[in-house]
Amino acid sequence: MILLLRRRRIPLRAGDLMTVPPITVKSTESLKNVAMSMRKNKVGSVLVVDDEGKLRGIITEHDLVYACSEGWHPENRQAWEVMTEDPITVTPDTDIVEVIRKMRNANIRHLPVIDDQGKPLGMISARDLLDTMLTLVGLTAFKELIESE
Repeated sequence: MILLLRRRRIPLRAGDLMTVPPITVKSTESLKNVAMSMRKNKVGSVLVVDDEGKLRGIITEHDLVYACSEGWHPENRQAWEVMTEDPITVTPDTDIVEVIRKMRNANIRHLPVIDDQGKPLGMISARDLLDTMLTLVGLTAFKELIESE
């Protein structure tokens, strides 16, 4: 007798995984202040927004390393000079599989979550995905333990 198992899909969306609130800076912020904001908030990236609060770019640790390696003085350089413009984004209802696919295909570790007006709602990091997967693996192991008793 062949036993068929039904696979259940867990409907996780970007809105379930994102870290809120997103850390934002203005494009004219000095790189020193950007780095201080990242350190203070213990994040690996910040979102650059315009005066209306719309997403214009992203600055990651990698961008700051680049600026330092080029000898830029962080007090004299501004966020717009190192930010990645028009970053790849998702909306809160984007499926987790699509989130992972976008991050993997673009080789990025931070993915902004925006609303319909282009304003940041949160951020998904590779760590957020890893934490979610570890939680799901733990739940699966717990379920198997209960079913084996």
